[in-house]
Amino acid sequence: MQERIAEALKTAVKNQDKVRVSTLRLIVAAIKDRTIAARTADNGDGITDAQIMDILAKMVKQRQEAATTYEEAGRLELAEQERAEIGVIEEFLPRRLDADEMALAVQQAIEEMEAASLKDMGKVMGALKGRYAGQMDFGQAGALVKEKLGG
Repeated sequence: MQERIAEALKTAVKNQDKVRVSTLRLIVAAIKDRTIAARTADNGDGITDAQIMDILAKMVKQRQEAATTYEEAGRLELAEQERAEIGVIEEFLPRRLDADEMALAVQQAIEEMEAASLKDMGKVMGALKGRYAGQMDFGQAGALVKEKLGG
Protein backbone atom coordinates (compact mmCIF):
# COMPACT_ATOMS: atom_id res chain seq x y z
CA MET A 1 0.00 0.00 0.00
CA GLN A 2 2.86 2.39 0.81
CA GLU A 3 4.26 1.79 -2.68
CA ARG A 4 0.88 2.59 -4.23
CA ILE A 5 0.71 5.86 -2.31
CA ALA A 6 4.29 6.77 -3.22
CA GLU A 7 3.57 6.09 -6.90
CA ALA A 8 0.42 8.22 -6.75
CA LEU A 9 2.45 11.05 -5.18
CA LYS A 10 5.03 10.90 -7.99
CA THR A 11 2.27 11.05 -10.60
CA ALA A 12 0.55 13.95 -8.83
CA VAL A 13 3.82 15.90 -8.70
CA LYS A 14 4.39 15.30 -12.41
CA ASN A 15 0.83 16.42 -13.18
CA GLN A 16 1.17 19.45 -10.85
CA ASP A 17 -2.08 18.53 -9.08
CA LYS A 18 -1.70 20.64 -5.94
CA VAL A 19 -4.61 19.16 -3.97
CA ARG A 20 -3.47 15.57 -4.64
CA VAL A 21 0.17 16.39 -3.86
CA SER A 22 -0.63 18.05 -0.54
CA THR A 23 -3.08 15.33 0.49
CA LEU A 24 -0.74 12.52 -0.46
CA ARG A 25 2.10 14.20 1.42
CA LEU A 26 -0.14 14.33 4.51
CA ILE A 27 -0.83 10.61 4.10
CA VAL A 28 2.88 9.83 3.77
CA ALA A 29 3.66 11.92 6.86
CA ALA A 30 0.96 10.17 8.91
CA ILE A 31 2.29 6.76 7.84
CA LYS A 32 5.85 7.77 8.73
CA ASP A 33 4.72 8.97 12.17
CA ARG A 34 2.95 5.67 12.84
CA THR A 35 5.95 3.69 11.51
CA ILE A 36 8.32 5.51 13.84
CA ALA A 37 5.97 4.92 16.77
CA ALA A 38 5.76 1.22 15.86
CA ARG A 39 9.54 0.88 15.68
CA THR A 40 10.02 2.49 19.07
CA ALA A 41 7.52 -0.01 20.46
CA ASP A 42 10.20 -2.64 19.71
CA ASN A 43 8.40 -4.55 16.99
CA GLY A 44 10.82 -3.23 14.37
CA ASP A 45 8.59 -4.17 11.45
CA GLY A 46 6.93 -0.84 10.83
CA ILE A 47 3.23 -0.91 10.10
CA THR A 48 0.84 -3.16 8.21
CA ASP A 49 -1.58 -2.32 5.42
CA ALA A 50 -4.43 -2.71 7.94
CA GLN A 51 -2.84 -0.02 10.11
CA ILE A 52 -2.43 2.21 7.04
CA MET A 53 -6.13 1.76 6.27
CA ASP A 54 -6.90 2.74 9.86
CA ILE A 55 -4.82 5.91 9.43
CA LEU A 56 -6.61 6.73 6.18
CA ALA A 57 -10.04 6.12 7.71
CA LYS A 58 -9.19 8.52 10.55
CA MET A 59 -7.98 11.11 8.06
CA VAL A 60 -11.29 10.86 6.17
CA LYS A 61 -13.27 11.24 9.39
CA GLN A 62 -11.23 14.32 10.40
CA ARG A 63 -11.86 15.93 7.04
CA GLN A 64 -15.59 15.14 7.14
CA GLU A 65 -15.83 16.85 10.52
CA ALA A 66 -13.81 19.82 9.29
CA ALA A 67 -15.95 20.15 6.14
CA THR A 68 -19.12 20.17 8.25
CA THR A 69 -17.63 22.81 10.55
CA TYR A 70 -16.59 24.96 7.58
CA GLU A 71 -20.05 24.67 6.01
CA GLU A 72 -21.71 25.72 9.25
CA ALA A 73 -19.39 28.73 9.39
CA GLY A 74 -20.19 29.66 5.77
CA ARG A 75 -16.67 28.87 4.54
CA LEU A 76 -17.75 26.82 1.52
CA GLU A 77 -14.39 27.05 -0.29
CA LEU A 78 -12.63 25.43 2.67
CA ALA A 79 -15.34 22.77 2.96
CA GLU A 80 -14.88 21.98 -0.73
CA GLN A 81 -11.11 21.65 -0.23
CA GLU A 82 -11.69 19.16 2.60
CA ARG A 83 -14.05 17.16 0.38
CA ALA A 84 -11.45 17.11 -2.40
CA GLU A 85 -8.92 15.71 0.06
CA ILE A 86 -11.45 13.07 1.16
CA GLY A 87 -11.76 11.98 -2.48
CA VAL A 88 -8.00 11.53 -2.77
CA ILE A 89 -7.73 9.58 0.50
CA GLU A 90 -10.68 7.32 -0.32
CA GLU A 91 -8.92 6.14 -3.49
CA PHE A 92 -6.67 4.06 -1.24
CA LEU A 93 -9.46 2.63 0.92
CA PRO A 94 -11.60 -0.35 -0.01
CA ARG A 95 -15.20 0.32 -1.00
CA ARG A 96 -17.41 1.34 1.94
CA LEU A 97 -20.14 -1.07 2.97
CA ASP A 98 -23.70 0.18 2.55
CA ALA A 99 -26.21 -0.02 5.41
CA ASP A 100 -27.51 -3.49 4.47
CA GLU A 101 -24.00 -4.92 4.07
CA MET A 102 -22.97 -3.42 7.42
CA ALA A 103 -26.02 -4.92 9.15
CA LEU A 104 -25.21 -8.33 7.66
CA ALA A 105 -21.53 -8.05 8.69
CA VAL A 106 -22.56 -7.12 12.25
CA GLN A 107 -24.99 -10.05 12.45
CA GLN A 108 -22.33 -12.48 11.17
CA ALA A 109 -19.75 -11.18 13.66
CA ILE A 110 -22.23 -11.55 16.53
CA GLU A 111 -22.96 -15.13 15.49
CA GLU A 112 -19.27 -16.02 15.01
CA MET A 113 -18.30 -14.58 18.39
CA GLU A 114 -21.35 -16.23 19.96
CA ALA A 115 -22.11 -12.87 21.55
CA ALA A 116 -25.10 -12.90 23.86
CA SER A 117 -24.93 -9.63 25.79
CA LEU A 118 -23.33 -6.19 25.88
CA LYS A 119 -20.36 -7.76 27.70
CA ASP A 120 -19.43 -9.34 24.35
CA MET A 121 -19.52 -6.05 22.44
CA GLY A 122 -15.73 -5.62 22.57
CA LYS A 123 -15.15 -9.03 20.98
CA VAL A 124 -17.63 -8.29 18.20
CA MET A 125 -16.17 -4.84 17.50
CA GLY A 126 -12.66 -6.30 17.48
CA ALA A 127 -13.71 -8.86 14.90
CA LEU A 128 -15.36 -6.19 12.75
CA LYS A 129 -12.34 -3.89 12.94
CA GLY A 130 -10.02 -6.72 11.97
CA ARG A 131 -12.14 -7.76 9.03
CA TYR A 132 -13.56 -4.48 7.74
CA ALA A 133 -10.87 -1.85 8.42
CA GLY A 134 -11.58 1.16 6.23
CA GLN A 135 -14.82 -0.33 4.92
CA MET A 136 -17.32 0.76 7.55
CA ASP A 137 -18.06 3.51 10.00
CA PHE A 138 -17.36 1.83 13.33
CA GLY A 139 -19.45 4.41 15.19
CA GLN A 140 -22.51 3.24 13.28
CA ALA A 141 -21.42 -0.38 13.57
CA GLY A 142 -21.06 0.00 17.34
CA ALA A 143 -24.59 1.35 17.59
CA LEU A 144 -25.86 -1.60 15.55
CA VAL A 145 -23.98 -4.11 17.71
CA LYS A 146 -25.33 -2.47 20.86
CA GLU A 147 -28.87 -2.55 19.50
CA LYS A 148 -28.64 -6.24 18.50
CA LEU A 149 -27.12 -7.24 21.83
CA GLY A 150 -29.94 -5.58 23.71
CA GLY A 151 -28.30 -2.32 24.73
